[in-house]
Amino acid sequence: MAPTHPPKIPPPPAPHWKSAKGGAVAATPASASETDDLFLKKAWEIALAPAKAIPMNAIMMYMSGNSLQIFSIMMTVMLFMNPIKALSAVGSTFSRYDNERTHARLWPVKLAFIALQLATIALGIWKVNGMGLLPTTRSDWLAWERERQPLEYSAPIFQGAFPQ
Repeated sequence: MAPTHPPKIPPPPAPHWKSAKGGAVAATPASASETDDLFLKKAWEIALAPAKAIPMNAIMMYMSGNSLQIFSIMMTVMLFMNPIKALSAVGSTFSRYDNERTHARLWPVKLAFIALQLATIALGIWKVNGMGLLPTTRSDWLAWERERQPLEYSAPIFQGAFPQ
């Protein structure tokens, strides 16, 4: 049997971004307003990034429990440290998107970023309170005040464990 030659297949068409001569199509430069809109869109992405981390942190705080362990303490420290660092660097965070045309439109973006960082700090305060580390009673501040006694216990086994 004689070898058969494959039929002549034409070359595939050029990609749509190439011109007929094989060179790249020149893109039209973006106008200043389009560039500013892109700057603001990116700034909003950065400002809303902490909102994506708040549910994750809340679940991790809930799962770590209220006992004093190294994991829960380090998680709580990070809930305070990271937002404080971010709040101290708000200007530098949004400086690349700030120009004379976008300056006034960046204020809501910065305020949203600050509010979300404060929400993360509030989550840390909630966790510290749950761990019992916040002084919330008079006996925490005054040495002559007696510690508050619970009205009842959740399990009868604890009734004799604490002196009255």
